[in-house]
Amino acid sequence: MNWLSSSSGVVLTAYHPSGKDQVVGDSHAKGGDEATSSHRYGQYTMNSESSTKASERPPFDRSSSQDSLDEVSMEAYWTELENIKRSNENRQEGQEAIVVKEPDEGELEEEWLKEAGLSNLFGESADDPQESIVFLSTLTRTQAAAVQKRVETVSQTLRKKNKQHHIPDVRDIFAHQREAQEKSPDDSDLRSVRANENKGQGDDQPSSGVVDNKELTPLVPEDIPASETDINLEVSFAEQAVNQKEFSKERTQKIKGNNASLPSFRLPKDKTGTTRIGDLAPQDMKKVCHLSLIELTALYDVLGVELKQQKAVKIKTRDSGLFGMPLTLLLEQDQRKVPGTRIPLIFQKLLSRIEEGGLETEGLLRIPGAAMRIKNLCQELEVKFYEGTFNWESVKQHDAASLLKLFLRELPQPLLSTEYLKAFQAVQNLPTKKEQLQALNLLVILLPDANRDTLKALLEFLQRVIDNKEKNKMTAVNVAMVMAPNLFMCHALGLKSSDQREFEMAAGTANVMHLLIRYQKLLWTIPKFIVNQVRKQNTENQKKERKAMKKLLKKMAYDREKHEKQDKTANGADVPQGVIRVQAPHLSKVSMAIQLTEELKASDVLARFLSQESGVAQTLKKGEVFLYEIGGNIGERCLDDDTYMKDLHQLNPNAEWVIKSKLV
Repeated sequence: MNWLSSSSGVVLTAYHPSGKDQVVGDSHAKGGDEATSSHRYGQYTMNSESSTKASERPPFDRSSSQDSLDEVSMEAYWTELENIKRSNENRQEGQEAIVVKEPDEGELEEEWLKEAGLSNLFGESADDPQESIVFLSTLTRTQAAAVQKRVETVSQTLRKKNKQHHIPDVRDIFAHQREAQEKSPDDSDLRSVRANENKGQGDDQPSSGVVDNKELTPLVPEDIPASETDINLEVSFAEQAVNQKEFSKERTQKIKGNNASLPSFRLPKDKTGTTRIGDLAPQDMKKVCHLSLIELTALYDVLGVELKQQKAVKIKTRDSGLFGMPLTLLLEQDQRKVPGTRIPLIFQKLLSRIEEGGLETEGLLRIPGAAMRIKNLCQELEVKFYEGTFNWESVKQHDAASLLKLFLRELPQPLLSTEYLKAFQAVQNLPTKKEQLQALNLLVILLPDANRDTLKALLEFLQRVIDNKEKNKMTAVNVAMVMAPNLFMCHALGLKSSDQREFEMAAGTANVMHLLIRYQKLLWTIPKFIVNQVRKQNTENQKKERKAMKKLLKKMAYDREKHEKQDKTANGADVPQGVIRVQAPHLSKVSMAIQLTEELKASDVLARFLSQESGVAQTLKKGEVFLYEIGGNIGERCLDDDTYMKDLHQLNPNAEWVIKSKLV
């Protein structure tokens, strides 16, 4: 902790309501009260009442939103919720929650287009929307429909407001879609494809508008049989929903059940490699986020679920400290202490402190710490944490858990982000678990980096708690119910709801929390159909750049023939067919020509290089260096060990192959 010694702390002035600062005697009993505090408002509130309100709630009818919850009491959820409510109600006067003003439909859709990377369709740059033409040409049928719907709404709003700038005609923007439809297979072919999917014999194929370059969309290997638990990443989720909706009567009925065991979804092996969040370079990841927003909107549109982004609330926040700090500012503060930090240091320390006490402790996360101790610990942490003088040995396990939940609640913007919090809540309204999982996958991709990294650390920790359920009595459902209010109830949004809505929120958000924990390993995967759309965009943009370069060369009277020869040599003409040259500038063997075979994997390429290192160096390099696909139709992509190099080379023949450490 020597990195903390040179930093000065921040002291908060606490407000103590008279007569309420007392420790609850049975605070460690099941369902006991937990201290809650609002550091941002300089106030600490001691919850000394029992949880009778929670137990007196009328029975709640089970619905499809609860189909993953077992028959356990919701007492833990209501107790947690009551603590949060009391904290909000007892804030000092003049510190009431901010109520967000809903923008009108036109403003909302215009904001959506900006988030989707299509802002140049409007405003001053609308006269030349060429930058978006390539992007639009890669959209699927359902994605194009989602964009078109928003464009039409904004166009109508702008006409009503008599905007002076050019308003593009939707028919002109989507002219390429009509051309694609003319070239698409006839209805009988589409029916045949969809019928095969309905029988479980294969995956559905892209419809008109889907990236149709065969090199970019290889078929699923025939030796991998499709099953109900397979997650098809080859085809747009919204397109899959349309096909199933048209050909399956079961789609009209929501899946019901009362068991806590969720389906065991799996990702079929992809020979060109699985792409996970963090594997792509920033320029490609930005395109992935734009496509993910459009795909998410298209999926919700197809399933008839309303998706409205909430505009981020600008509120006055602290600029130093621990609790009540915006994640980005907190990380900037932490990175001055520990460069490269991606998860808040206080968050990491609270997780490790809980684990040091043992994850087998009964009631972990559910049983709160003593109210007075929580209050004192908060004050002391604010002063001593960065100085490195805080005595962590004095922090009891349940107190650390209470502080962890307090940290999440006190974030000025929710961990699931203000923009997409409602979209996360709406996941419960999607008809099937597979579609809920697909929506969560897209939402995780859309989260800001700081939120996504912190969420990942939290979910991994919660899974470790659940792994010890035999002794700590905290099943996935128990953990989901306790944690859901801390992630989904945001006081900054001034959310008000009826009792019935609270019941729905209790079941729905606990269910979504359960899904986040259960399927976390799948949620950080970028769907292949989106990666292929990025590849298509890059290919088309390169064509435009080459055309522009040729014009420039002509004007400069450049020796085109000489240039083409140089270009051909630079692209690897000296490498024999069926052989790739792999560069490893940071290893002792800096370059190696490798013969491609059907079974050659990325892990094999790495092994050949590492075998050239000395014993000590080889040990140090394992897990620290990775094989990258660079250039061609992708910016940079870190390859997973099971990537078949020959298949990937066919997909991106102009790529370079480089071994280096992981992007951070």
